[in-house]
Amino acid sequence: MELLSAVIDAINNVLRWPLVIGLLGTGLFLTIKLGFVQFRRLGHGFAVATGRYDDPDEPGDVSHFQALTTALSATVGVGNIAGVALAIHIGGPGALFWMWVTALLGMATKYSEVTLAQQYRDVHVDEDGKAWEGSVSGGPMYYIERGLGKNWKPVAMFFAFALMITSFMTGNAVQANTVATQVFDSFGVDPWITGLITASIVGVVILGGISRIGKVTSIIAPVMAAIYVLGALTILVLNIGDVPAAFGRIFSEAFNPTSGVAGTGAGVFLLTMLYGVQRGLFSNEAGQGSAPIAHSAAKTDEPVSEGVVALLEPFIDTIIICTMTGLVLVTTGAFEATAPAPIDLSASNVSIVEGDRESGFTVYQGQDPISYEEGIPQILDGPRIGRFSVGVDTLYVDEAQTQVFTGTVDPATRTVLDADGTVLTTLYGNTVRTSAPLTTLAFERGLGQIGLGGLGRFIVLLSVVLFAVSTSISWSYYGDRCANYLFGPRAILPFKGVFVIMHFVGAVLAVTTIWDLGDVALSLVTLPNVLALLLLSPVLKKLTDSYFERRPWEQNEVDHKRAVQEGRLKR
Repeated sequence: MELLSAVIDAINNVLRWPLVIGLLGTGLFLTIKLGFVQFRRLGHGFAVATGRYDDPDEPGDVSHFQALTTALSATVGVGNIAGVALAIHIGGPGALFWMWVTALLGMATKYSEVTLAQQYRDVHVDEDGKAWEGSVSGGPMYYIERGLGKNWKPVAMFFAFALMITSFMTGNAVQANTVATQVFDSFGVDPWITGLITASIVGVVILGGISRIGKVTSIIAPVMAAIYVLGALTILVLNIGDVPAAFGRIFSEAFNPTSGVAGTGAGVFLLTMLYGVQRGLFSNEAGQGSAPIAHSAAKTDEPVSEGVVALLEPFIDTIIICTMTGLVLVTTGAFEATAPAPIDLSASNVSIVEGDRESGFTVYQGQDPISYEEGIPQILDGPRIGRFSVGVDTLYVDEAQTQVFTGTVDPATRTVLDADGTVLTTLYGNTVRTSAPLTTLAFERGLGQIGLGGLGRFIVLLSVVLFAVSTSISWSYYGDRCANYLFGPRAILPFKGVFVIMHFVGAVLAVTTIWDLGDVALSLVTLPNVLALLLLSPVLKKLTDSYFERRPWEQNEVDHKRAVQEGRLKR
């Protein structure tokens, strides 16, 4: 297992910079090529999403709004809670600025891939198929093959296979594990019980096909976003005086960072940018090729009309929701605060580090025992026990932190002996947090000002549960379209069965390696996707210019009103 983890880390290190450069470069190129479409047509995107131009006679399975919420259910998720916290934990507040940059460029990328997915999608005109099969299939595998030619079919098949595998892992098993872990930590419910419940919910929804998925996500996505944003807004109102300073710190540290809590000290500009860009990219998924699959199902015969809806995703996901998280982390001071926590010496988030907060911490490579006296290591700024890559100032042997630790720590075996020679497996101390626990701490501190700290913890917990379940539901559709492309309609039902099983398995097993494998697969599918976007940019330019010259939405609005009058559409 260690060898596999090392191989995965090596691959990720190789792919990291090509991926970042490829995505940002493609986003910038498309922004210029399409005349800054994400800024000029943002208002039109909101208008189309409201449904005022929907025509029930156009081909597709779901409305513009349902396609948007299905895609948002996959993108607005744990990354908005945990990803922002991780970026700021390592790269400092300036990382949020680079998340904004990736979102603004990503809006052009998302517009482009969805427009192409609509242009080259496969529509079944017969009415004999089952509802759960869907009448439309689309996504990068289709525009790679049909747009670039048959010689590119192996690349399209590779994309579809890798994304299908990813749907089982990071889009499903990891989400189930996140929910099961959060519920166990909060209520002590066994993971298999939580896994059985969430797998049943996911199964019932996805067996109904994209129509049912669209209906469910059109309810869940707005509700979960509203709950989370309302909680964050309340905290920001309570700390309104600190908001301008928070923005100032984000902008100043974007180019002159002082380092995140777990950063590397001086000269960390590239670290801040890298983590901001990575978390931004993986939060809104622009360029990864997953969301175009959901948008391909929208009822429309105008590809650009769905493209302008899709460009709203990075705006909602990153510019709005991720910004809310980042501002809460900075205004409450949670990102650099410490809180009581147990320190399990065998846990993966516990390590032996050396250094300090100002210059940063690094992993200790020595083998000499570390002596502690009255809870403090005897060598100033020397090796010490750390959690989330940050050294713990003072260690205690009891949860109440009334008895300081005196003894030794063996870095090689992580064996802890107290002054009497007794082996200890758990110590206690005030430690920094990262990922979802860091956001939880921020909400607890923020709402704790009005005596609602417990509510803050509940909001994050509920958001994690809703985000993770909705992500699994949406990713099931991404995977079944890939299965349909590779193996035909007969593969859809078996795929859904395996998907539900993998959801349960993910809830009860440790899935760190699965997450890492999913990241590798997602990186591998992103590169051919952005290459296809660059090669097909002349087609994009032609489609965009034609749409806005013809203004077909004006006739669509007339058709929409007629459909409402005839009772074929609800008001």
